[in-house]
Parts: sequence; C-alpha cells; structure tokens
Amino acid sequence: MKSPKSGRDGRTRIIEGALRRFSQDGVSATTLASLREESGVSVGSFYHHFASKEHVFGVLYSETLEMYQAAFVGELTRHADAQNGIEAIVAMHMAWCGEHPERARLLISERPPRREDPGGPEVHEARRAFFRRVSDWWRPHMKNGLLRPVDATMCYVLWLGPAQEMCRLWFAGAHQPTKEEIRGLSEAAWNSLRMP
Repeated sequence: MKSPKSGRDGRTRIIEGALRRFSQDGVSATTLASLREESGVSVGSFYHHFASKEHVFGVLYSETLEMYQAAFVGELTRHADAQNGIEAIVAMHMAWCGEHPERARLLISERPPRREDPGGPEVHEARRAFFRRVSDWWRPHMKNGLLRPVDATMCYVLWLGPAQEMCRLWFAGAHQPTKEEIRGLSEAAWNSLRMP
C-alpha cells in the first residue's frame, strides 16, 4: 500500500531507509526500531513486508549485488580485447561505487548472507551465474596466452583489491581518487593479470 505522504510503498521505504542506516551505522549496529523510524512505517507494515532486520539485509544485499554484477558483465562483454576489458572493469567499479556509494559500502563492508540466511540462496545463485559469465569471457584470453590462469578468489583480489581499498579510503573521507589514480589502478590490474 502506498503512503499518501511519499507516494512510495512501505517495502520501498523500508529498503531505502535500511540502505541509509546500514550504510551509516553498519548492519550489526542498526536496530529494528531505527529501521522503522528511518522508513516511517508502523510495526505492522514492517512485518507485512519483512520478517526481520536480517531479512531486509538479505533482500537489499541481493538486489545490490545483482545491480553491480549486471553493470560488471555489461561492461566486460563490451570488450573483446583482454587489456581493454580488464582496465575497463576497474574504471567501471570506481564509477559504480561513486554513483551508488551507499550500496557500494554495503558490498564492501558487510559479510554477504550465508546460504541459509534470508537472501542467501539468491546471492549464492547470482554469484554462480556471475562467475560463469566472467569465466566465459576470461577463458579464450587465457587459452590465447594473454591472461594468467588464476582461481576466482585470486582473480578478484588482483583485479579489484586495490580499487576496493581506494574505495574504503574514499568512503572514509580520507582520499578522493583522481582520474590519474583510477587509470593507475586499471594499469596495475592489467599488469597483475596478464601473462608475462
């Protein structure tokens, strides 16, 4: 049911309020009362849409991961060239985090829901599909001797680890990345992942 005050339904307001609270305070420090206060919904309305704070987090994390992965795969598949693809993803990651700072903080700072938690099955399935798409792009470049054969975890760390750390500094207000630094992160990712 939509609120005449906001024109947004209760579920949307709960998700938007949770995004603000989780981003500012972290999931563990956010209370159910603060979620309801932030979203302006009653107890009954909250429980009509969600069973718990963890349920809200699971749905929000799953939706955010899906947004990020869609942007990642969309950008990656635009590039047939290995170096262009690797470097473009670093630039896309930094741009996406700048455009969606609250959602990026959630992905960077919070542990994803476990498989048995609310949202966990969706996150698990989304990751499997995502890694399959990335592997489909990676494999031909690896076979052609352009990219190193690395497992998924090492690939992530080498490709986006430094960019993630730059985002942490950025979100903490310690440093605003420059275009030159983002270009340097992109080049470093390529140098880490290319075959010598």
